[in-house]
Amino acid sequence: MAPRFRNNPLWLEPFDIMNVMDERNTIPALLEQAPAENIAVILPDSGIRVTYGQLREQVTEVADALASMGIQHNDRVATYLTNGLPAIVSFLGASVAGTAAPLNPGYREDEVNFYLEDTNAKVLLCPADATPARNAAAARGVPVYSIAMDASGHVRIEGAPGGKKATPPSPDDAALILHTSGSTGRPKRVPILHRNIAASVRNIVAHYELSPGDVSMCVMPLFHVHGLVASTLSTLASGGTVVVPGKFSPLSFWRVIRDTKATWYSAVPTIHNLLLARAGEERPAGAEGLRFIRSCSASLPPEMMERMERVFGVPVLEAYGMTEASHQMASNPRPPSARKPGSVGPGTGVKIGIMDDAGNLLPAGERGEVVIQGPNVVSGYENNPEANAKSFTNGWFRTGDQGFLDNEGYLTLTGRIKELINRGGEKIGPREIDEVLLSHPAVAEAVAFGVPHPAWGEEVAAAVVLKEGEQAPAAETAIMTFCKERLADFKCPKKLYITTAIPRTATGKIQRGAVAKALAGA
Repeated sequence: MAPRFRNNPLWLEPFDIMNVMDERNTIPALLEQAPAENIAVILPDSGIRVTYGQLREQVTEVADALASMGIQHNDRVATYLTNGLPAIVSFLGASVAGTAAPLNPGYREDEVNFYLEDTNAKVLLCPADATPARNAAAARGVPVYSIAMDASGHVRIEGAPGGKKATPPSPDDAALILHTSGSTGRPKRVPILHRNIAASVRNIVAHYELSPGDVSMCVMPLFHVHGLVASTLSTLASGGTVVVPGKFSPLSFWRVIRDTKATWYSAVPTIHNLLLARAGEERPAGAEGLRFIRSCSASLPPEMMERMERVFGVPVLEAYGMTEASHQMASNPRPPSARKPGSVGPGTGVKIGIMDDAGNLLPAGERGEVVIQGPNVVSGYENNPEANAKSFTNGWFRTGDQGFLDNEGYLTLTGRIKELINRGGEKIGPREIDEVLLSHPAVAEAVAFGVPHPAWGEEVAAAVVLKEGEQAPAAETAIMTFCKERLADFKCPKKLYITTAIPRTATGKIQRGAVAKALAGA
């Protein structure tokens, strides 16, 4: 560890991190270190710059307002906000007074209704014009307050009562509650404690050596852990500056990077691909100021990583995260340490193992289920003993991902266990097929999945988005031939679905089951 971390009051020695009741293991403590006059947040759409002193003042105001509404620790405060300062301040304020429950601002009324009920939200914070959320809250009898930012960059809850002060949270209070993606059945509630988030943030700060001189560009949604924990909280905990545009735009991205002197950004491969398409083969102005680019939340094809490094001239570090681990579990390191294309790197303050179905840990090189241990890992799903029984074995959390560790401890993911294609007893990892398809010059995007088959049980199919100018009939024939030259026959797609877009979640993840259902009716 670099000496500056050991001299930083944010840094806890490993035995201190395990002391879960240490008062520094809360979100407010993470934000107390930076000088008040330093810039915490830049809003490039308006040019507003918010200092740490102003940010802490606003968070206290929101937390006190929530406490005056009767919100106590572990009470859920739902928010329905697009990226911006109100989303950051409301999240931080809610995590102090109660538990933040951020919702996707793209949700329709029925979806908001489900999540308000499922989280037992006590109050909803949203813009004045958020009709779907307001209608859902009214139907459930949930109080609604408008949250807005004035021209000076001050965020307030309009019409909020006063009179009470929020009490500081403890490390064992829930700071944030999110849901799993629900790719199989009903979404599961994941309560993330202050100590879980504090551990994850410190792991990220230490691994990337973040400092007060760093400026991160946040283009991921602030209703998921990628944007909240990696891009935002880790930057603020390091004393750096986070740049928050209202939405991602490939047209203005590099201008904002240049103007704000951003030193890193984190995103999903979908966003990286859009930036590559815009850049062509010319290095964008502003890229020269980046220390690294981080990729997470979906697999990064090695070919894309190679092109990013060549065009942008910056090390690309693929990481591995999930909600149940308060985000990051593993990441490739910065140079001069080795970063391995196709791998998500070694554990970052997290123990990683590979386990078989019987609960035995496997040696390097053998494939099995990825399991994790660490202070950032949640204790379990809320009110879901069945899921908890399946997800924890001998103190290890089962991620549901299949992979293997090499002799240096680098993890390679081979797919979701529930997404493995079972063709006549042959278990096929769809990611291997994805990578072959993506290496074809006519293919822009690809995803493989299983479809029912009367004889084999399942057969391999794939959805493909062609690059501009490619013609479907000729390209389809060429792609099928290409696969047969590079894959065993049982792994080759027997059906290609040529489509204009592949469905993704709000964080850019592909749910193979949803793609199969949409395209093949499987």
